[in-house]
Amino acid sequence: MIDPPLSGFTNAITYVFVGLTYFADGIVVAAVVLGLAALVSRGARDGVDRIVYLIGPYARAFAFLVAAVCMSGSLYYSLGAHFTPCEMCWYQRICMYPLVIVLAVAAWKRERSARLIGFILVGIGIVLSSYHWALERGWVESATACSRTVPCSVPWFTVGGFMTLAWMALSGFLLIGLMLLVDVRYEQFPDAPDTAEDGTLLAAPPLEVNVP
Repeated sequence: MIDPPLSGFTNAITYVFVGLTYFADGIVVAAVVLGLAALVSRGARDGVDRIVYLIGPYARAFAFLVAAVCMSGSLYYSLGAHFTPCEMCWYQRICMYPLVIVLAVAAWKRERSARLIGFILVGIGIVLSSYHWALERGWVESATACSRTVPCSVPWFTVGGFMTLAWMALSGFLLIGLMLLVDVRYEQFPDAPDTAEDGTLLAAPPLEVNVP
């Protein structure tokens, strides 16, 4: 349930983004669980590597898609729903919007420098969105002189008692970071196609997976 209720179209759009956010959260949580299991189990490590080998060629493209969806959502809420962004929202946008371009370059040209920039922007974005969400929860005090008309501590809406625009941004940053980590691990496989020099996209992995 969205609290407070929004207008008809904005309400429908919000539920779409809520569904995408739950999907992103599920992937991140599953990755954390599998990662912890891989620390203590060889079988889990092999399973994680098989998953990475399967989705690795498309990790950068998927990261770009996530960033593009996040940017589209923020633009709709500010231009379509007329939600005035607060100061913390602007800081998060400063990290998310350039990611669309950076990750497009990383996916198309296989530039490692673009991936590094992506990691930096994602790291800063995770810190900012986490702080913003904690600010909304009342767990921390504002470190800046936020606008009284658009306070950073008051979300435009809340879903499920916890999901706000700050949480949606955090979920996006976390999923993008996860995809970049998958890309790093994929390049470590000895039989992974190496296309960094010719600038083409990686080929699809063979049916038989050989992991180290």
